[in-house]
Amino acid sequence: MQVILITDVKSLGKKGTIVNVNDNYARNYIIPHKLGIEANKANLNDLKLQNANMEKLEAARVANAKDMKAAIDGKKVNVAIKTGKDGKLFGSVTNKEVAEAIKKTFNVDIDKKKIVMEALKTSGEHAVNVKLHKDIAATVTVNVTEG
Repeated sequence: MQVILITDVKSLGKKGTIVNVNDNYARNYIIPHKLGIEANKANLNDLKLQNANMEKLEAARVANAKDMKAAIDGKKVNVAIKTGKDGKLFGSVTNKEVAEAIKKTFNVDIDKKKIVMEALKTSGEHAVNVKLHKDIAATVTVNVTEG
């Protein structure tokens, strides 16, 4: 029997794939546990429509990531932080502060989790990677100054 998997099943495959399984296994385990549905014409058509919709959404995400990269890649952002004697920073600059500075400077809203960096503990310029999509990344220079 052919079954369309609704969720990832460790021994069979990933969500959305069509697999051949024993009739009893499908009727007694996969379908009752909502792991998959029978691969009939209606369900195959629904799967086709879902895949087309997912491709459109993914294309929109890629286009959005490319636009963000064009807006911020290779540019500088200034972050002011309090310093003490000898130019030492009080605390450090985190990815949250860098995300806020990018939003303020370039009007591009980036999730702080997409900024890949260690906490910046010294003043000066630091290169920071921003992972916008699984294949698209940008580099922003963060200039830490006394504030």
